[in-house]
Amino acid sequence: MPVFDDGDRGPSMWKRLLLGAALVIFASASATAVAAFREVDRVVNALRTQPELKLGADIAKTEAGKPQTIMLIGSDRRPKNNLEGAAADARSDTIILVRLDPKKKATALMSLPRDLKVKIPGHGTDKINAAYEEGGPRLTLNTVKQLTGLRINHIINIDFRSFYAGVNALGCIYTDVDRRYFNNSAQYAYINVPAGYQRLCGREALQYVRFRYEDNDLVRSARQQDFLRQAKQQVGAGRLIEDRSKLVKIFGRYTSSDIRDRGEVLRIVKLAVGSIDQPVREVHFEGQIGASYVTASSRRVRKLASQFLGVKETPGPRGKLKPKGPRKKRKRGGSNNLEDIPAEGRDQGLQAAQQGLSKRVPVLYPTKRLSGSVFAGPPRVYKLKTRSGRRYPSYRMVIKRGRVGEYYGLQGTLWREAPILENPTETRRVGKRTYELHYDGDRLRLVAWRTKKAVYWISNTLLQSLSEREMMGIARSCRSL
Repeated sequence: MPVFDDGDRGPSMWKRLLLGAALVIFASASATAVAAFREVDRVVNALRTQPELKLGADIAKTEAGKPQTIMLIGSDRRPKNNLEGAAADARSDTIILVRLDPKKKATALMSLPRDLKVKIPGHGTDKINAAYEEGGPRLTLNTVKQLTGLRINHIINIDFRSFYAGVNALGCIYTDVDRRYFNNSAQYAYINVPAGYQRLCGREALQYVRFRYEDNDLVRSARQQDFLRQAKQQVGAGRLIEDRSKLVKIFGRYTSSDIRDRGEVLRIVKLAVGSIDQPVREVHFEGQIGASYVTASSRRVRKLASQFLGVKETPGPRGKLKPKGPRKKRKRGGSNNLEDIPAEGRDQGLQAAQQGLSKRVPVLYPTKRLSGSVFAGPPRVYKLKTRSGRRYPSYRMVIKRGRVGEYYGLQGTLWREAPILENPTETRRVGKRTYELHYDGDRLRLVAWRTKKAVYWISNTLLQSLSEREMMGIARSCRSL
């Protein structure tokens, strides 16, 4: 399990996000499977919109139906004229490897942190994203091959503007935002996204997933993969088919690749479509974040590469953070790492009620929380807007652990059909409540329950660091005013 200090700040380590690929490439792929050859030709023509990445023998060839490893590169800018010579300050913001293996019945994803300290062929030691600045996709490819020992079959180079356009083309994405994201300084990008379940469109969605202020690499990447999970849940095959022309156009405008002919597109489409309904297995990159670099031994990287080829998911939380300062003593009455907070919880409930919420949504509040946690300010009371324009009274209580980027909390809303509540993994009757449990791998991501008037849920941290017992303990502790 990787361990990172709270004071570290860096760009994304695990970017399952690259929606330019995930929402556009695979969206287009699933649509082409339905509409057959005519739609495949649309994808081929879209790929030819931008100049070809001529990578020659550096790309590994494979037979039809065999597994493929695709490298996705995401950046704010492409190299000059989208050729191999890179423009000034054109660095890759994301390097993510995708393993499509029909025999494994799953897709493996592994991302390389852009601050990873590596040897760049012909250029010495530097951060891995410097390879893109020095030699574009080709040098990035050879750097990754040297680092991991993997054979890479294709590269797809995507401008992050495709994320913005893709999210809007899909009608925006409802997102369970764990806390308020705010920055108004010149050092980092502007953002003002409040806490709570809400619909995020292009600009706000991009700000949210790329947020770096007061974050570290691990939390940022977890936020991105959580956004992608929610996007995948909300975007069905029917919607993709309906919007395929727009998606393919976005894909072509912001994408360059070595893929050109119909035969190769069909191979990838077949593999991608076969993976649509299969689980995504995450290989968590394990390294140490320092002041300037992320470091990992060659032995560790090769072990992760082997795990990636075997399509084996990394179990447990998405990472482990060290708390700042001395640990706080647990309050009496705590058990299973929970502490009793009836007074503080009730105060949160009263603050919500004073904003007029109790007249519309019965206010519940937690009487237990994880030991050492604190409420991150007053609850947010707001109206949750649906795509049809209807507004549902809602509220969010945010609880912060003593670690960077680790927030969990309680959401309440009158919108009983919110997309986040679809398809629970299981339901469980405990006492007088029936809980809807939503898992992500082996971790309990969300636990929800319903009353006659409203629905409530407890959200885990982005790193999913709370155990099932802790999540259930907090949910069961919730009381009404």
